[in-house]
Amino acid sequence: MPNRRPIAIILLAATLLAASCRQPSPKAYDPRQVAFSAAYNPLFDGQLYTSMILALGNSSIKDRYPMFTVSLTSPADGAVLRVVVDSSALNYVTTVQEVLPRRGAAYSFQPAVKWKYGALRAMRTPGSVDLTFTLYINDEQVDVKNLRLGYRPVGECPLSLVHDGHTTDFRWLFAAYVNEEHPQIEQILTDIMEQATVSRISGYQGSADDVRAQVFAVWYYALARGITYSSITCTSNPSTRANVQHIRLFDEVWATRQANCVDACVFFASILRRMGLKPVIFVEPCHAYLGYYTDKNRRDLQLLETTITSWVNFPQLERTLDSEGRLPEASWSKVRRYLSAADAAAYEEGRIGFEEVKRAVAASLFEKASEYDRETYQANRANFADTTVINYQQLDIEQLRTLVQPIN
Repeated sequence: MPNRRPIAIILLAATLLAASCRQPSPKAYDPRQVAFSAAYNPLFDGQLYTSMILALGNSSIKDRYPMFTVSLTSPADGAVLRVVVDSSALNYVTTVQEVLPRRGAAYSFQPAVKWKYGALRAMRTPGSVDLTFTLYINDEQVDVKNLRLGYRPVGECPLSLVHDGHTTDFRWLFAAYVNEEHPQIEQILTDIMEQATVSRISGYQGSADDVRAQVFAVWYYALARGITYSSITCTSNPSTRANVQHIRLFDEVWATRQANCVDACVFFASILRRMGLKPVIFVEPCHAYLGYYTDKNRRDLQLLETTITSWVNFPQLERTLDSEGRLPEASWSKVRRYLSAADAAAYEEGRIGFEEVKRAVAASLFEKASEYDRETYQANRANFADTTVINYQQLDIEQLRTLVQPIN
């Protein structure tokens, strides 16, 4: 039988030689001529604001602030463009497909990235992410671009951003932190009813006095909860063109019992919204305070300085009670100043107890909080009405809800 091994070896060598001589097929499209680019909106200075993405997820105004732009020159008439954004910790795979009618024409598109909203809501610390944009023309891969961006935690709210000497205001994003859908509010409403400070929660079904009584019930709850003033506004944002502020989410205020002026406003507004009332947040330079309408037609506006809840801490006072349920002199002096002479005498004579003192103090502070910002509000009404004065904002939460969704 003839030896076939030499023949097999010769055939294998010929195959390998042919393969080594075969040149790769030339690409149909030159990346240099296509000039593909992927850019992030320079307004945001390389930072992804997770709070803004969540707030504008279903908003009609999100197109005013496009995040990404891809641009290229069409290499052929009727070329089919496909741009694929790879998945990352913050987004799912996103595909954009368009037809480019004319060869040599420049085209730009703004892909809407499919975000992982659950991951965005969970962001409590800053970080960075790489987003990869791959360009295909007629199913041929032509080019790849990568963007490395910083991302900001969900508690960081942009107030204003500066680009090319122009300031864009974002204080209306405060409305995103008002979360009337937070599940904790149901328990809070139950607790409010158990306080017996109001007979029912009825929204605008009653009189203006009924509305004030419902707001006072929330006020008393905050005092009984021991919510105190704590100013945490600074962030680690590296941008020199961003004016930002840290805002505590609803559950953070409830759990930590701490709030600055904005935190307290969004906390109160969340509960009032759930009760069927119409809260307003007034934003001035370096301060914010709450407003609410006592009628559904917005004819009568009342104000409330929410930080006054920190003037007295009921839980701390309660821990100082002696065996007979009486306040020691040091604690008594902290609350006596907020009582009428008649109420103070009634307590000192033993005719009322600590619970009655709490109600009287809460009512006194509520009246003070209702008048505290009246003068500054009247002085700045023209500024609140002028939309070009960005340092003064009147944020009607109900009206903003069509544009800004809660950060759940």
